[in-house]
Amino acid sequence: MNCAERLVALFGSQAEVARRFKLDRAVVSHWVKVGYVPARWAMEVESVTEGQILALEVLNEANNRRPVRVKSRGEDDTFFGSATPGSDTMNSFAPAKRIHSFHPPQRTLMGPGPTEIHPRVLTTMSQPAIGYLDPVFVEMMEELKSLLRYVYQTKNPLTFPVSGPGSVGMEYCFVNMVSPGDKVVVCINGVFGGRMLENVIRCGGTPVVIEHEWGTPVDPQRLEDTLKANPDTKIVAFVHAETSTGCLSDAKTLVEVAHRHGALTIVDAVTSLAGVPVLVDEWGIDAVYSASQKCLSCTPGLSPVSFNERVVEAVKARKDKVHSWFMDMNLLASYWGATTRTYHHTAPTNSLFALHEALLLIREETLEDCWARHQRHHVALKTGLEAIGLQFLVKEENQIPQMNAVRVPEGVNEAEVRKRLLNEFNLEIGAGLGPLAGKIWRFGTMGYSCRPENVMLSLSALGSVLSDMGLPVHVGDAEAAAHHAYAQMHAQAAQQKKRAA
Repeated sequence: MNCAERLVALFGSQAEVARRFKLDRAVVSHWVKVGYVPARWAMEVESVTEGQILALEVLNEANNRRPVRVKSRGEDDTFFGSATPGSDTMNSFAPAKRIHSFHPPQRTLMGPGPTEIHPRVLTTMSQPAIGYLDPVFVEMMEELKSLLRYVYQTKNPLTFPVSGPGSVGMEYCFVNMVSPGDKVVVCINGVFGGRMLENVIRCGGTPVVIEHEWGTPVDPQRLEDTLKANPDTKIVAFVHAETSTGCLSDAKTLVEVAHRHGALTIVDAVTSLAGVPVLVDEWGIDAVYSASQKCLSCTPGLSPVSFNERVVEAVKARKDKVHSWFMDMNLLASYWGATTRTYHHTAPTNSLFALHEALLLIREETLEDCWARHQRHHVALKTGLEAIGLQFLVKEENQIPQMNAVRVPEGVNEAEVRKRLLNEFNLEIGAGLGPLAGKIWRFGTMGYSCRPENVMLSLSALGSVLSDMGLPVHVGDAEAAAHHAYAQMHAQAAQQKKRAA
């Protein structure tokens, strides 16, 4: 059955198909007659059928029935010898299989990142490219920096997005701030604390490691004791919200402890920024980095960073050169500074368009409402997961709303569950990392993915899969519990609004 026939079968008649697509019935009749739907309707078909007929199916079928042939010269004209397949020596470098345009499936992204991207951001990203020193682009850069300062809650002049993912933001902080021989205290309570340690070692620093059990927050008292024992410490580094476990540490207190002992701080806010409060100026954070694809809900590939004047002066006072040309703060600041810009590298202009729009969406929602939205949907998801017997890895007081790590039930093949969720429901969740591999699932409720329909789909799909695998799960219990949680939160919000009035 071809795609045209499937449409008729799905909606009951050619007339109904025509109505759904707002077409003349004769057009639909022609589709059925020729046996395929034209490729230009691929995305519309997937949208109208809610994914029951994928765009890729329409495209492949249309191309097989009527391949696109581009003729820019005569059939017998050739520029590189014989046109006979296989006779040209360059053909040995051609792909072995026929390659078509790539059209990714529509997934519901409920893992640790990337998140789904708001349609406004996608549209903005597809705008025409312009030069990275174009006056219009430079003006947009200043707006982007001001929006980032709002999200970070800081007035730091040096606040901008580094070209590269969050890992580049991490390295940017360490390669600028750590000189060979500098003592750096690294607090590790998950995968990304371990990556901080790796950066210290590669920069030639002397690491002092405070190991914590994964799933527990960084202990301020242990940091205090370590700094007392190491009074020559230059920097304290820790992860605010550990993506690998869903655990939140008390950044404000940890920064206070570090400053009491004269140390600068590097804070990983990759998962926390825009999901929970990150108050850079109020907490006194010296250097902080994040990533565009988490709660900012933008395309991956940018890492917003912010540095206070203490860090800027410390980098300027280095006796050695920063051990990376591309990430040298002194050079890159000349491009992102407020004065006349000089060429540094070709900035990813369209990705920066997208980040500008993503940050604008947060500003329109307001940061406080953005935090509240993440908390609201976390509560509903948590209530639903616990209703079917799943347990969280992290204690409630240390859980971050945007990353929910739950233990895999005994005897369950966690990878098989994720595979079935992806194949049967187009739903992606995350697996455990390091020592937690095979032991937890990670449900991300971040950015544009943080919506009630995604929460309900996750609970419904997981309940169905676990029930099919023989677990004592009553399908519908998780959804009912989440609906009840939503209702309670709405009632509480209404009462608070009434009292405020």
